[in-house]
Amino acid sequence: MKYAAQYLLSAVQLIQLYDGAVPLAVFLKNHFSQHKKYGSKDRKFIAQLCYSYFRLGHAGKKFSTDQAIKIAVFCCNDAPEHWASLYEENWLANWSFNLTERISFIQSIFPEFNSQLIFPFNQVLSKDIDATAFSLAQLIQPDLFIRLRPEKTRKIIAELVAAKMIFQQVLPTALALPNGTKLDHLIAMDKEAIVQDLSSQKVGDFFEIINGEWDREQGPITVWDCCAASGGKSILAKDILENIQMTVSDLRPSILHNLNLRFQRSGITQYKTFVIDLSKDASATAIELKNKAFDLVICDAPCSGSGTWSRTPEQLYFFKEEQINTFNQLQQKIVSNIIPTVKKGGYLLYITCSVFEKENEAVTQFIQSNSNVVLIEQKVIKGYADKADTMFAALFKRLA
Repeated sequence: MKYAAQYLLSAVQLIQLYDGAVPLAVFLKNHFSQHKKYGSKDRKFIAQLCYSYFRLGHAGKKFSTDQAIKIAVFCCNDAPEHWASLYEENWLANWSFNLTERISFIQSIFPEFNSQLIFPFNQVLSKDIDATAFSLAQLIQPDLFIRLRPEKTRKIIAELVAAKMIFQQVLPTALALPNGTKLDHLIAMDKEAIVQDLSSQKVGDFFEIINGEWDREQGPITVWDCCAASGGKSILAKDILENIQMTVSDLRPSILHNLNLRFQRSGITQYKTFVIDLSKDASATAIELKNKAFDLVICDAPCSGSGTWSRTPEQLYFFKEEQINTFNQLQQKIVSNIIPTVKKGGYLLYITCSVFEKENEAVTQFIQSNSNVVLIEQKVIKGYADKADTMFAALFKRLA
């Protein structure tokens, strides 16, 4: 590629300017807006180099920025494609489709390179996670996943086939597409399909457990999505449980505004919303939660987001292990506030997109030790083998 060296120089300069204070995508967008000399192709290639650098996680910190970028691009791609001019012949000759072989070649040149340092927090992972596989998965761009809404599967698949779109049906209602695929011109998003990671969709298995136990003669299931964010789990609950009375809340009014718009597009019209800070002490939230009780409380808890870092690799690069304790304390505070709102015989679904034991199993142990609930099922939803996020979910039932 003609400008590969210039792109490398620009990426080095941007990486050295970036401090992680805002998402990398926002930083790059702002920079390119201020420097109009970059065309769309320039922006694309420079961003690719920046993201590749951060995909190397903590393993690249021993090298100069330009050297780390070259190592990262070599590790992250099955073929050199546009970047061949940046590499010596021996690199190109050893550019294998096999990631393990590529890493072995890097180690033959740089014995100090350690792929285990890509994700250096293996000692604090949830026990079911394969530390090596998870670490190497950080080098791979995850797919785009969509969940097909009820009765829309056949229609949407036919439209994608007719448009010659590349996709794979990985579950009856889940499709995987190359990241960056544009679908708005084909699909009524939120109405016909939801952009939702594969592991997030698999949280629906826990709703199916409730479906199997719930006596429909009791009427609709009252559901509170207490940290609702964009409402993806709420819509999933509606699609699976069907007859529900929905309440959603979040700390941020702006987030609830966006959720309202999304619910409108998805056809959900009957629901309640309120703003609440569940990180406050129980005494501070008691008034806001007074007389509220639900058959199901969904707690998609604020967390490190470590299971999603292959989408936002800059977060891995800047993360410090001591932050895990901060999230653990926050999660314990939140669950302590919401458990009293679960009706006797009702359910609590605790969810994170974290891979750390302190945010996952340690919190479920805290829940069991400090409340009258029984654990029905908990599991790590391993997305790292499917080019997806990795998540954790645990379903509890409150004893009568």
